[in-house]
Amino acid sequence: MIGYVTLGVKDMEAAKKFYTELFDAKIVADVGRLAMIGNSMKEPKVAVCIPYNEEEQHPGNGVMVAFPGGSKEGATALYKKAIELGATCEGEPGQRIEGMFYGGYVRDPDGNKLCFFDFS
Repeated sequence: MIGYVTLGVKDMEAAKKFYTELFDAKIVADVGRLAMIGNSMKEPKVAVCIPYNEEEQHPGNGVMVAFPGGSKEGATALYKKAIELGATCEGEPGQRIEGMFYGGYVRDPDGNKLCFFDFS
């Protein structure tokens, strides 16, 4: 299990708002250039940050973060909420591998690719 994943962003305040609202979570740590978002420091988190090297943020090619939806309906709900919060579609929710994997894909406002999924 992961502790956290870090996503580079251009606008910290906008990114914090996007992820706290998307996951109905809170900022559990904020050190200025990096904020961790989740339910507690003891659970997996998503961290948003201004890149440490101070170079321009850009999404990694082939990098994607997948978040469990808990069910097909949950994955679809997260996908729709992300779109409402300003994400763009990278693949509408649907069955990807019959009887095994259901997922919907978006890019957050900074271009990071996210997947909301259910193993079903």
